[in-house]
Amino acid sequence: MKIGITGTGSYIPSIVTKNEDFLHHKFMETDGSPFEQQNNVIIEKFKAITGIANRRYAKPDLKTSDIGFLAAEEAIGNAGIDKEELDYIIFAHNFGDLTPGKIQGDTLPSLATRVKRLLRIKNPKCVAYDLIFGCPGWIEGMIQATAFIKSGMAKKCLVIGGETLSRVVDQHDRDSMIFSDGAGAAILEANSSNGEILSHASATYANEEAYYLYFDKSNSSEACKDTRYIKMQGRKIYEFACINVPNAMASCLDDSRVSIDDVKKVFIHQANEKMDQAIIKRFYKIYGKTVPENVMPMSIQDLGNSSVATVPTLYDMVLKGKLPEHEVKKGDVVIFASVGAGMNINAIVYRC
Repeated sequence: MKIGITGTGSYIPSIVTKNEDFLHHKFMETDGSPFEQQNNVIIEKFKAITGIANRRYAKPDLKTSDIGFLAAEEAIGNAGIDKEELDYIIFAHNFGDLTPGKIQGDTLPSLATRVKRLLRIKNPKCVAYDLIFGCPGWIEGMIQATAFIKSGMAKKCLVIGGETLSRVVDQHDRDSMIFSDGAGAAILEANSSNGEILSHASATYANEEAYYLYFDKSNSSEACKDTRYIKMQGRKIYEFACINVPNAMASCLDDSRVSIDDVKKVFIHQANEKMDQAIIKRFYKIYGKTVPENVMPMSIQDLGNSSVATVPTLYDMVLKGKLPEHEVKKGDVVIFASVGAGMNINAIVYRC
């Protein structure tokens, strides 16, 4: 049985926030003390490390479920399927629907249920549920959907990754410049002539790594004490990812029995440009190879880090010619890979 992607969709928010928009932010250390460096120096160093020049924020009236719906609607149309035939809707996110100005995320009902309602799907046997797995959530959703199809429990699944991280960032934390909003979706079907999942790998490291990403108060003592924001230990995440992600990708590739020389593209979570470059370099080094030119598409420069949305939106953009320097043709082998809160890592080897 071939299980493949028959349709993709994405929603890229319209609000562009540039690096210079952070020039007047009051950045602080975790203990509340001010930075010695001026904001222009902080931003310059940030750009050199992450590669981010711009990021996208959703309009205030659009929640995570709304942009997930828009990406899903496009994926269904792209696949040319009857939405009533969907067996599962899996929505990967981390914080639910977030309303600007409110201090709680909303996950009741589930975002997948909200998308099903927005799609006006009447079939009660279309099961909708949410998946919280950090930034690798969309890939993990694809792995779960594959298992459902292999078991005979499903024939068609919709997997969405969406997030509005701009609403859970601490404006007094330098890391707030990393995060952005977006949504991506894919239709996965049995007996597909469009492509085939060849192998997958997943892992959770939950000892000292568990709280590399976490929720905590603002760096400013003047901020609301009841509000919590996304926080991270950037250096530890960097080191963890550079060691463990290449190993997971190699394990997945070995299981697929595909040669490293036959990999045309690697779609990796857009977390940090330098980190992704280090990961891909180490991955090819495992096989005694140098990194081929143009093998790793990047969108982080203009879109920022939208968590679970980065991989599906990046893949959709390449498929639809929105990154002209990159192309994927039928029969090409690509790798999807991600790392994030948990700490979780996963990968998929896919023949288009």
